[in-house]
Amino acid sequence: MKKGLAVLLGIVLLVPGLAAEPRVKIGFLVKMPEENWFQKEWQFAEKAGKDLGFDVIKIGATDGLKVLSAIDNLAAQGAQGFIICTPDVKLGAAIVGRAKVLGLKVMAVDDQLVGTDGRPLWSVPYLGISAREIGMAAASVGWAEMGDRKWPLEDTGAIAISFKELETARARIAGAGTFLDAVGFPVAQIFDAPQKTTDVEGGFNAANVVITKNPRIKHWLVFALNDESVLGGVQALEGRGFRAADVVGVGINGMAVAVSELRRTTVTGFFGSVLLDAKRHGYDTAAMMFEWITKNKLPPLDTRTKGTVITRQNYVEVLRSRGLGDLLK
Repeated sequence: MKKGLAVLLGIVLLVPGLAAEPRVKIGFLVKMPEENWFQKEWQFAEKAGKDLGFDVIKIGATDGLKVLSAIDNLAAQGAQGFIICTPDVKLGAAIVGRAKVLGLKVMAVDDQLVGTDGRPLWSVPYLGISAREIGMAAASVGWAEMGDRKWPLEDTGAIAISFKELETARARIAGAGTFLDAVGFPVAQIFDAPQKTTDVEGGFNAANVVITKNPRIKHWLVFALNDESVLGGVQALEGRGFRAADVVGVGINGMAVAVSELRRTTVTGFFGSVLLDAKRHGYDTAAMMFEWITKNKLPPLDTRTKGTVITRQNYVEVLRSRGLGDLLK
């Protein structure tokens, strides 16, 4: 009896179509794997894999060589496609070329790939951020709080901590500037503060230069690419003796750095953040790649997500509603 069953199982395995199909494998490459934002993208991508039935291969690719090596690695592991937030958008042509040679589908997330001519590669599906609108949202929060505090316009300045190497950074700062200009904030009192790195230290150093050059300013708004840079600017102002009542810093991302500041018992100049949608950037991109692989359904070529403002008053409720409650632990 056992011998007959073994023979039957052998026949099943040999008959085409009766053996189990191998699981789809999807790569997810990010430029800064240590950052909470990218860890959340990975987490939500894995949730999509669990729900839909595919495996996610997570790889941190922090420079051009590691990106190309990671793509080769994915092909060797049997992946059929990958999602990427590249450390350098100018690698677009090389990424697409390598993917094509290896027969892998590719989708960009967060930062849009550009070609050798510096123009966006619109042929590559992209899920990104409405950077300009998010910058405007951050500025609108600062402007409203400035009004509530009754700061005289002539005594108020805005530190725009910029990082011109990245398009999304330029768009976020441009959006903030556009909003302030539209509501009548003097353009001459919006001070550009170029940063060398997009972390707390980079924001601190950039803001310090502006503060030193403008001693007459008594109240400050602070805007930047992300929460870390805004926090650096706020800390620079605190180090110069500015009270929390004279500083309104509004970040972008709304992850661990923002939560750490907003939950402080002592109020600081870090007033709030624009929470980005990590679930859509992780779960939705992975799900769309899965449909592209299994159903040949091409994802939309250009999808943009918007943010939600969080402050000390609403951050707990908003984070829990977005599946980010673990950030509150």
